Amino acid sequence: MTLRILLSNDDGYFAPGIAALAAALGALGTVTVVAPERDRSGASNSLTLDRPLSVRKSANGFMYVDGTPTDCVHLAVTGLLDHLPDIIVSGINHGSNMGDDTIYSGTVAAATEGYLLGIPSIAVSLSGRSGRYFETAARIARNLVERFARSPIREPVLLNVNVPDVARDDLRGVQTTRLGKRHKAEPVVKAQNPRGDTVYWVGAAGEAADAGPGTDFHAVANNYVSITPLRMDLTHPDQIPVVKQWLDN
Repeated sequence: MTLRILLSNDDGYFAPGIAALAAALGALGTVTVVAPERDRSGASNSLTLDRPLSVRKSANGFMYVDGTPTDCVHLAVTGLLDHLPDIIVSGINHGSNMGDDTIYSGTVAAATEGYLLGIPSIAVSLSGRSGRYFETAARIARNLVERFARSPIREPVLLNVNVPDVARDDLRGVQTTRLGKRHKAEPVVKAQNPRGDTVYWVGAAGEAADAGPGTDFHAVANNYVSITPLRMDLTHPDQIPVVKQWLDN
């Protein structure tokens, strides 16, 4: 059976990460790319409901959408394609998506949409700003898809993968991790635009606070690939009796 692979991202269809991913996975099956027309980093799980969406095709065959990463995967799975993908891979993101970052990440959101639609999904990020070793992350993604093809996980799965930005030979291995946590974000940066109006830039992410052994931060800092299984059940079960008692008082 030919493996049907859907690729998306949040950096845009022109990004080097998705090109590296398509090249690495092309030998494993039929690869289809549906990605945003521009950089939508930080778009999280937003879905466009206030206007129609357009889909166009670039010279290399990649399809691009004037919407969010979630829009891309939702359109692809619910009618744009004439087949359901066997697996969805989102990335390769230029920069890490660890700890609290996963809440805001469009890369993780694209994979999450696939997961919510019942398709095994993987988000892949290159954990560094230099963007030097996309081929390392692409090889890790290929290894994971090959493993899935040989031995699928028999339940819905959403994997968040962060790969150190180093040569493949410098990787120390792979660790299954949990999400760490960051300190609160840095303060907003106040500036003036050319018209003299005050504008605000969102501040940088805070440093890692919970970054000990077992976390994604710790694994990547020590040149291990971090693989964190995620879920979307936001219910806080331990607080159900607390809130019930509060309401009953």
